[in-house]
Amino acid sequence: YDDPENLQPGQTQDAVNIDFTSANAKTRGGFVCIPSLGAASFNADSGWVEATAAAAQFWHAMAYGNGVFVAVAFNASPLGTNDVMVSADGITWSAVSSGVTRAWRGVAFGGGIFVAVASTGGSGSLAMYSSDGRTWTAGTSAADYGWQSVTYGLGLFVAAAYNSGTTQQIMTSPDGATWTLRTTPTAQSNYDWTGVAFGGGLFVAVDQTGGVTNTVMTSPDGITWTERTAIQNTFLCVTYGNGKFVALANGGGSTQAMTSTDGITWTSRSTISGGSYSWNAITYGNGVFVAVNSD
Repeated sequence: YDDPENLQPGQTQDAVNIDFTSANAKTRGGFVCIPSLGAASFNADSGWVEATAAAAQFWHAMAYGNGVFVAVAFNASPLGTNDVMVSADGITWSAVSSGVTRAWRGVAFGGGIFVAVASTGGSGSLAMYSSDGRTWTAGTSAADYGWQSVTYGLGLFVAAAYNSGTTQQIMTSPDGATWTLRTTPTAQSNYDWTGVAFGGGLFVAVDQTGGVTNTVMTSPDGITWTERTAIQNTFLCVTYGNGKFVALANGGGSTQAMTSTDGITWTSRSTISGGSYSWNAITYGNGVFVAVNSD
């Protein structure tokens, strides 16, 4: 009864009267619920439902909270218009215009609010926040850097930047409105921090610079960061689940993953065979890690 194609709370489905009269007429049938997903279609082989997006944009990141899924767009056309979409079930989506004309790269939920960060846009406001995913307010970012990813932990939103040219490539905020720059290790200045995650009481950021071994930095509070030696690769994303961090890369053949239980010691892992893939996103839920690539 919990399968996604079946009736879920708040949904309605078509009822069809089917006559189950047996050959000896001793038993009869009744109404049967048939999945009716409207614009969506269910693939019984894969278990995935194909849904129609609310607008034709470059949807780049997604988060869940307060009973809704929220997706943000990168390079929406035009910027600030239909650059957010919201759904209660992942099937039916509504377009929202944030009014904050930025190229949104990451979104996270925590402390009852959604927070999104951008890589390009107007000066001093590469962040925005919302309590419901529908009405957004521009925040004051700590710097006009290429913010790529944001996470939440210990009452703090933590965002990581791409190639800022400085040793301050992290910014933090308790509410998404006001942000503070944080100093990253000098040895990792001007790195391409593409992913940041929180788990087990620790923040972990990964880098896609390539050709270096200090591709990870960690922080117990999001404020003070320490350089870590890890696998040499171009890592794009990281998540936490089942007691470990898992990071995925944009290259490196069949060894495009690494894992760590403490963020300090990392172990290379084999992914799927057949060449290198651009693993762009990974998450954890219901006992399973799930990743997607753009190849």
